[in-house]
Amino acid sequence: MIERYTLPGMAKVWSEERRFRTMLDVEILACEALCKLKVVPKEALAKIKKATFDVDRIKKIEESTKHDVIAFILDISEGLGDAAKYIHLGLTSSDVLDTSLSILLAEAADILLQDLAALARALKKQARKHKFTVMVGRSHGIHAEPTTFGLKMALFFDEINRDIERLKAARKAVSVAKISGAVGTYANIDPFVEEHIAKNLKLKPARIATQVIQRDIHAEYVSTLAIIGATLEKIATEIRGLQRTEVLEAEEPFSKGQKGSSAMPHKRNPVICERVTGLARILRGNAVAAIENVALWHERDISHSSVERVILPDSTILLDYMLNKMTYVIDGLMVYPENMKTNMAKTGGLIFSQRLMLELINKGLLRKKAYDIVQADSMKVWQDGMDFKNVLLSDEALRKYMSASDIEACFDVDYHMKHVGRIFKRVGV
Repeated sequence: MIERYTLPGMAKVWSEERRFRTMLDVEILACEALCKLKVVPKEALAKIKKATFDVDRIKKIEESTKHDVIAFILDISEGLGDAAKYIHLGLTSSDVLDTSLSILLAEAADILLQDLAALARALKKQARKHKFTVMVGRSHGIHAEPTTFGLKMALFFDEINRDIERLKAARKAVSVAKISGAVGTYANIDPFVEEHIAKNLKLKPARIATQVIQRDIHAEYVSTLAIIGATLEKIATEIRGLQRTEVLEAEEPFSKGQKGSSAMPHKRNPVICERVTGLARILRGNAVAAIENVALWHERDISHSSVERVILPDSTILLDYMLNKMTYVIDGLMVYPENMKTNMAKTGGLIFSQRLMLELINKGLLRKKAYDIVQADSMKVWQDGMDFKNVLLSDEALRKYMSASDIEACFDVDYHMKHVGRIFKRVGV
């Protein structure tokens, strides 16, 4: 089994090369639109379309300008001659930065959507494989009633599909172009330029903006990443619980040569799931930072900018990593059905208590009386370790209403499985 991980793809999105490439695309398309408006001569546009940039040169210029966009403009203008005067004509820095950022966020979302689809496939496969792998369901960590491991996987599959829809919506929301000048009034740039750029970059023009695209859009995006992280934490937490020594119903992959502890050679720890759980906290923290970026002074300040340079690459790279790690875990998940059967029997049949109570109600008892009878017998099992079925069979109060065969029927596991197929169909597994 190969552990998949696609960080190089996501890292490329956030490389300086990619950032300046998208900024140059915006500048060239702006000149192209201005040429259509008879502002930029065709000869000048032809030169501008051949413009290139040098990352090291931009950094060198920025040492003096202390302004990355100005350094970028000066770099691409070198060698353009008189045509250079049309670069950045009527634009402000945020026009270029925010529009190019939208492109990068959309590209990052596309990678994450591929990751989510891979995880969904892995969950679907496990759900189908273990559709009727019976195990005990737990509430408050305490044995409740029978369920199946397949239903657990189907539940996670369904949530991942909701995450996919959330991310698609966030991608759509963030795919915005803003080319409207210093305070968003289009005073020095025709709205056609924005429309032209948006069309060519597969973005939509912002309906209204200030000097920046409004940061509630970005907050929605980062919050969506945090929600997806919470889903992964949910799956990881479940696996961690099932991998505990006294449970051991499922276990994350443990590869050849892997070590669990420097001190204890026997250890097989759920380290990947623990890692995912921890990283989900970072995503939530970044979501808070993104929300705090929404409120800026007047038409803009740059308090959001420094924050975004950290949280946007970090959140997308982290989630890419987490999704690939969790897909690896689910693909190679070790499931132990025999341990599930053993654990299910640990309470001596108490997991069928509700079925007994409902059957007594069907026989004509009031719910309170039926509950009290079954609870009294259940407590004998809890306290004395007796077999639940034997306790019921010897309970004279209960036997007034139920025969031995009636009691026996209440311990049928298949009773709890009768709608599993229907649930799977609804989920689309």
